[in-house]
Amino acid sequence: MVGIPTRDRVAERREATRAEILNAAWAVAQEKGIAALTLKDVADRVGMRPPSLYSHFASKNAIYDAMFGQAWQGCLDTMRAARDAGLPDDPRAAITVMARAYVDYAVADQSRNQLMNARISADFRPSPAAYLPSVAVWELSRDHFATIGLTAEEDLDLFSAVVGGLVDAQLANDPGGDRYTRQLDRAIGMLADHFGL
Repeated sequence: MVGIPTRDRVAERREATRAEILNAAWAVAQEKGIAALTLKDVADRVGMRPPSLYSHFASKNAIYDAMFGQAWQGCLDTMRAARDAGLPDDPRAAITVMARAYVDYAVADQSRNQLMNARISADFRPSPAAYLPSVAVWELSRDHFATIGLTAEEDLDLFSAVVGGLVDAQLANDPGGDRYTRQLDRAIGMLADHFGL
């Protein structure tokens, strides 16, 4: 009939199965670590045989790729939400808000952070499509820095290294705690002094 939208139920089921597989992969990663993820563990979790996964993902790296894209999209959504909620006029306070949004997202899930920021496998490289949200996070940060008068790429590099270093120290030495992340305000203060804000 004219005007009645047609649904592609096969595509919908396929997409639902892919989502279920990715949810299972995240659950396995959170239990065993991202590098220890196996297709067998994922398949067991969704009630499939491992070869059946290949009809949805070509390889373990394809699962990693989809997870990588999801992880960075979640980070991008978090950073945009922090920006869109309204940043303080004070540049120090504004970069602290943005840094806190990233830090809170990064430390909330160690496996996700490792996938986003560490080399988990010698043969895994994210596809251009999965990498796009990561680039968008960088561009959002660059744009934010420009609004407070910081336009040198090395300033953003330094900011990223300091904030990322706090995340790494937190996850490595005090997971679930705040020994390092509670130093964020001090670290941003030192950076702000260095940047002349």
